[in-house]
Amino acid sequence: MRLITLILVALLILIQYPLWLGKGGWLKVWALDKQVTAAQVKNEALKARNAKMDSEVQDLKNGTEAVEERARFELGMIKKDEIFVQILEPGSKVESKPQTPQKKATNIDKH
Repeated sequence: MRLITLILVALLILIQYPLWLGKGGWLKVWALDKQVTAAQVKNEALKARNAKMDSEVQDLKNGTEAVEERARFELGMIKKDEIFVQILEPGSKVESKPQTPQKKATNIDKH
C-alpha cells in the first residue's frame, strides 16, 4: 500500500510540473501578463503624446496664433511699435540673450 501511495505522489508531481514550470505554465503566464500590462501603460502614454502633437500640428497648419506664439517665445520676436514686458517670479534666474542689431541691406549700383 505504501508503494502505491509513493507512485501516486510521484505521478501527481509529474503532472504538476508542466502546469507550473512548463512552456505554458503559470509562472510564464504571470511574467507575460506583467509584460503586457507594462506595454499597455507605455502605449497609453504614447497615445497621449501623439494626440498632443497632432493637435499642435493642426494648430500650426490652421492657425496663425501658434506660429506667432512660437516666434515670440522661442525667437524673441515682437511686433512693430510693441513694447516687450516680462514679469519674473521672485528668485527666478534671468537668461538674457544679447540682441544683435539688424543690418540694413544697402543696394549699391556700380555703373
